[in-house]
Amino acid sequence: MANGNPTVDQEPFYQRPIRIIRQSLSLQVATGMGIVALVVLSALFVTVTYQVRSNVFEQRLGQILEDASVRIAQAQSTFDQSTATTPDQVQDLANQLVSSLQSSSTGAGAVSTMLLRSPASSTTFAINELIDRDLIEVISPEMRAEVSSTSGQFYQSVELRLADGSNAPGVVVGATVSLPLAGDYSLYTVYSLRDSQETILLMAKTLGIGAVPIVIILGIGILWIVYQLLRPVRTTAVAASRLAEGDLSVRVEPHGEDEMARLAHAFNDMAESLSRKISEYDELSKLEQRFVSDVSHELRTPLTTIRMAEELLYDEREEFSAPAKRSAELLHQQVDRFEKMLADLLEISRYDSKSALLETDDVDFRELTQKVVDANAPLASNLGVEVRVHCPDVRCVAEVDSRRMERVLRNLLVNAIEHAEGQPVDIDIATNGDATSVRVRDYGVGMSEETCQHVFERFYRADPARTRTTGGTGLGLSIAREDIALHGGRIEGYGELGRGSAFMVTVARRVGQQIDEAPLLLWPQELEGRDKR
Repeated sequence: MANGNPTVDQEPFYQRPIRIIRQSLSLQVATGMGIVALVVLSALFVTVTYQVRSNVFEQRLGQILEDASVRIAQAQSTFDQSTATTPDQVQDLANQLVSSLQSSSTGAGAVSTMLLRSPASSTTFAINELIDRDLIEVISPEMRAEVSSTSGQFYQSVELRLADGSNAPGVVVGATVSLPLAGDYSLYTVYSLRDSQETILLMAKTLGIGAVPIVIILGIGILWIVYQLLRPVRTTAVAASRLAEGDLSVRVEPHGEDEMARLAHAFNDMAESLSRKISEYDELSKLEQRFVSDVSHELRTPLTTIRMAEELLYDEREEFSAPAKRSAELLHQQVDRFEKMLADLLEISRYDSKSALLETDDVDFRELTQKVVDANAPLASNLGVEVRVHCPDVRCVAEVDSRRMERVLRNLLVNAIEHAEGQPVDIDIATNGDATSVRVRDYGVGMSEETCQHVFERFYRADPARTRTTGGTGLGLSIAREDIALHGGRIEGYGELGRGSAFMVTVARRVGQQIDEAPLLLWPQELEGRDKR
């Protein structure tokens, strides 16, 4: 977790399917289509279930009302034809009728028949009501009032509590019948809809179970189809990755004439064009490198001759007139600068041709830094710059090429002295278990944000009009960057206008070792409090 993000092994289990789906377009399409199919089937299931339920209820209700109408008519006919003349005879007749209706209506789904006195009846003669104690509560007072005031039959949907303890939907149908001597009574028949409910539940269960394989088969089918359709895309993606890694010979074999085939043709054309352009650029780069190398080597012979003649004139300059003396001094300076530039160009050509080699050894950066400081002490003294070295008491050792590393530190120190504007220059050295760092910090003119972005480019000068004491070539920091890259380290630069600049190099203590954390910060706050005078 060095980067602050959990690894694949550490991620929560519920995130793995999401990550797998996000990495596969086939799974995304299949999952999306599966969800759409599931939603459509669910909507269809709800709609069909509702329609079937309504139709079954309406059909069953019609059957119930028709059956109840027949039984009410039968009961009224029995009462009308009765010859009962005493209350006991009427009571016996009512008992026999209710028992007969209850036994004969079982096949129609009736679970109970009750005969209750009508609330609107005003007769003083009454017989005992025939009540089912288990189901009497389903007949509400409102229904009794409605039945007594309605000439026809009246029904109401209710929930039944059956003898086995289960609940079931039901319908209560009531109507007013006239008994001999007793007057108006209400005849109620309670019907159970359990059979219809079980039919609907069975149908819903069948639809639900049947939808599962449909969704699975549909998802697998879509996944397979999309996987096959995206095969050219996957092939092209793999080819693009190989092309990005430098394999310019990779091509994609097109199939058919559809969009995927056109994609393959376009990729092949792009790869061919890119390969051709890179080959041309490689050839031009080789020609440029060879030209720089050849010119640099060819210039060394005349430069040696010019150097010999220049040194002779420079040694005898005191005997010349003032203009001739100044010319000899300028010639000496420019020949020095030209010689440094030629050496830098030769070094750059070695890096461009990949022929630069390391000669590593264990080097104590404290001693190497002090050597560089001593060598440039006259320049610092001439410009009035104090160079301060801050290092620990322990050895700061790293496996480096001492010649190249000395050149890097010399370049950073000379630049700092040149731009210090008479302010001190601080050199900090530190080491840890992985790396060793050296930071060179001045408090002079500083650098703008644009300069920080381009300071390591070849021939880049932040201020071309600025006069340099040592006559820089504009290649020093570029070579320093190549030297540090050859070591597998890193070089950084930062500055602010009017507050100075800081450059830091960090190399691993052993060649090839990874640098996890640098021992120093490039622009630490504690440097701001140092005495700059």
